[in-house]
Amino acid sequence: MAREALDWPFLEDAQRALAAAADAWCRAELGHVDHADADAACKGLVKRLGAAGWLQHCVPGEKSVFSARRICLMRETLAYYDGLADFAFAMQGLGSGAISLFGSAQQQTAWLPRVAEGSAIAAFALSEPQAGSDVAAIATTARHDEGGYVLDGEKTWISNGGIADFYVVFARTDAHPTRGLSAFLVPADTPGLEIAERIEVVAPHPLARLRFAGCRMPAAARIGAEGEGFRIAMQTLDVFRTSVAAAALGFARRAYDEARAHAQARGMFGQHLADFQMTQAKLAEMALALDAAALLVYRAAWRRDQGQPVTREAAMAKLFATEQAQQVVDAAVQLFGGRGVQRGEIVERLYREIRALRIYEGASEVQKLIIAREELKQAGKEG
Repeated sequence: MAREALDWPFLEDAQRALAAAADAWCRAELGHVDHADADAACKGLVKRLGAAGWLQHCVPGEKSVFSARRICLMRETLAYYDGLADFAFAMQGLGSGAISLFGSAQQQTAWLPRVAEGSAIAAFALSEPQAGSDVAAIATTARHDEGGYVLDGEKTWISNGGIADFYVVFARTDAHPTRGLSAFLVPADTPGLEIAERIEVVAPHPLARLRFAGCRMPAAARIGAEGEGFRIAMQTLDVFRTSVAAAALGFARRAYDEARAHAQARGMFGQHLADFQMTQAKLAEMALALDAAALLVYRAAWRRDQGQPVTREAAMAKLFATEQAQQVVDAAVQLFGGRGVQRGEIVERLYREIRALRIYEGASEVQKLIIAREELKQAGKEG
């Protein structure tokens, strides 16, 4: 992250040191990541992140807890250098988050150390063809049978689908919209679980549609109590939603740095692109968006680390940071001109990578609804 931002009061010395160390590692290790085979690249990045100790920040051990600021600092830094590295880090945390927060001692012992060291890949299986933002509409079922459960249904848009070693799956155990959901830890080799389709997207990463057909699970596979699935999903997302904004900030910072350097070097009409007032105005807008987004991101992360409610603040951070990052990256492409849309240019890659962040873990429109709901709730209390 920007050097001046490290001086903000939202951060402590240990977190500033983490950001500096992560930046040095990324600068040395992520300069030549081959993305031609997204599956292989992602697997390799998970192992490297685990071996370097970075995954411990998104997979807390027995004596540690999630630190939203550490997760955000890691995601901002990784996204600045390599989008797939950010993806690999984030999915290890999101995919195992329900186990970290609600898993049994047996589940935690069996999986979390492997996730943290990068020897097991995690996945979070919540979305369905007809249930994305509307989690209460989940149709996948988990019926009781012979002391365990049988899962039937489909999940889609599942990150790490096809390469994960296990999936945290949310399924319906009762008809109630929210209190009828439960969470399950499903190893990838479980009979009845299959990869129905691999999904290609503009910024390639492992993504798939899953099918469960008579997928039998023991009772010990359930995470938390029956009927707690909605709460488990929401609290897991609550940890990582602000970090999506941090990743957007990382993408935007890189786009801004590339655009500024290009503008200073690009000759045009006897001067440089940066000498034109229109260019300076655009750079000013980009810098303003970055600082405003960063303040929202680290305010939300700081509040969560203080144990304060962050529903409103996290929604604001994600909405503003992702929307502004899209604008910053687009402006960078425009300043690069024809080079900006040439395959292989950094800003072209960023243009493809930033778009999905305005959708996943709650689309921008959903964040607006959340903010308005919280504002109205607060107004009702004050009234």
